[in-house]
Amino acid sequence: MGMTMTQKILAAHAGLESVKPGQLIEAKLDLVLGNDITAPVAIREFNRLGAPTVFDKSKVAIVPDHFAPNKDIKSAENCKILREFSKAHEIVNYFEVGRMGIEHCLIPEQGLAVPGDAIIGADSHTCTYGALGAFSTGVGSTDMACAMAEGSIWFKVPSAAKFVLKGKPGPWIGGKDVILHIIGIVGVDGALYESMEFAGEGLSFLSMDDRFTIANMAIEAGGKNGIFPVDGATVSYVREHSKREYKIYEADEDAEYEAYYEIDLSRLRPTVAFPHLPENTRAIDEIQDVSIDQVVIGSCTNGRITDLRIAAEILRGRKVNPNLRVIILPGTQEIYLQALAEGLAEDFVRAGAVLSTPTCGPCLGGYMGILAKGERALSTTNRNFVGRMGHPESEVYLCGPAVAAASAITGKITDPGKLPAKS
Repeated sequence: MGMTMTQKILAAHAGLESVKPGQLIEAKLDLVLGNDITAPVAIREFNRLGAPTVFDKSKVAIVPDHFAPNKDIKSAENCKILREFSKAHEIVNYFEVGRMGIEHCLIPEQGLAVPGDAIIGADSHTCTYGALGAFSTGVGSTDMACAMAEGSIWFKVPSAAKFVLKGKPGPWIGGKDVILHIIGIVGVDGALYESMEFAGEGLSFLSMDDRFTIANMAIEAGGKNGIFPVDGATVSYVREHSKREYKIYEADEDAEYEAYYEIDLSRLRPTVAFPHLPENTRAIDEIQDVSIDQVVIGSCTNGRITDLRIAAEILRGRKVNPNLRVIILPGTQEIYLQALAEGLAEDFVRAGAVLSTPTCGPCLGGYMGILAKGERALSTTNRNFVGRMGHPESEVYLCGPAVAAASAITGKITDPGKLPAKS
């Protein structure tokens, strides 16, 4: 029996010729990641282990991004724990305010994830780096603690589901529409503990930013990880951002998959997930008169430069509806600088939006966009559970940046292809 991409990477990192689904292995790691919510717990457990220091000072990354810049005393104390730990153990990849970013935008940008890597992070959306042909998955804080000490972790080898993408997406269709469509088909547990492996000629029409978005939300279908084959776009991205050596793994022709799905990208329409699950999806043509109070464009899912360019293209020369507020969060400082250099920042401000420092803030109901009782947000973030962005009686609708920007103008969920022409 052949192996999938994920199984090959795990076998290599376990020092084995082959692995099979369900097998327990101990795999060496190329990166261990934590943030200002999960890493303080991991650091406490690491200290209890009595390890003298981390296994490799260059293979641990700590990014305060959820409540940073500090929103209150508790978040300040948590970030202080990270700062002091990183200094004491000479952590190379500690990203403080001013050079920080949203972790899953920052790690690829900094060249810390490359094809063939095995990566864990104490954050469920660590599966983002599968866009680069790496195995990456979220773990708990205790796992992070042990991994920081040992440089390895136990895995149960996942089975896999194959998603073959064909066709060319139409206008305003991006990675968010693709993954929401898929989650709408399989459900939030349809790929439970499976590797979601993407293939097909349709990949050639998806940018790296699209792929990061899709891999990021594999966890929202229950997936252990999401992973893309390495092609020319991947290699170009890696060469631009990293000096590390990498290894390309390809699935065997006789690899076995638990499920097979074929997605025709040419038939997709802009897609929105209604409350209170990412699987509750509807095509834009099925939606009528859903008014909104807030729009958020950003997060580890859609805070990259192409997302901001799409939003700016729609908002440029128009005004945000006076009945709502719009918050835009670049994923990293570099993306922020790009937005400034390209004039996108001015487009946003002149339209009536707020341009924030990189932070996860509103995505998890942390700060910078909390919802009051009865309010609705349309957001490019990745989760819309009850109370996700604030009051338990508020609502979150998920979409891509094009729908978000178009809706910011009209005040209700809107097809970007049906906006009136600019005056």
